[in-house]
Amino acid sequence: MNILRSFWNSPTGLKTTHFWGPTFNWTLPLAAAMDTKKPPETISVNMTGVMCIYSASFMRFAWVVRPRNLHLLVCHMTNETMQLYQLSRWFRAQRVEQSKEEINAE
Repeated sequence: MNILRSFWNSPTGLKTTHFWGPTFNWTLPLAAAMDTKKPPETISVNMTGVMCIYSASFMRFAWVVRPRNLHLLVCHMTNETMQLYQLSRWFRAQRVEQSKEEINAE
């Protein structure tokens, strides 16, 4: 019970945005994970790039803010990883498409 009470009253506990912000922010990497089942042609490179910049910025924020928000840091690290994976899928699909066009042109 003492552990729950200390978490409840901590600066990053259940009563703060340091907890609820990252909790709801987990929808971003979850959505990216679900998008891995979709074809790579449907990936928006612009939006995925923006999400990479967004997560990189907030990783730094989560590390610098006092009290340090490790929950937010892990969330954005996960999102960054998922977005970079999506970008790699898009680049691979573009490369395959270019090689098919080159073969058809010959």
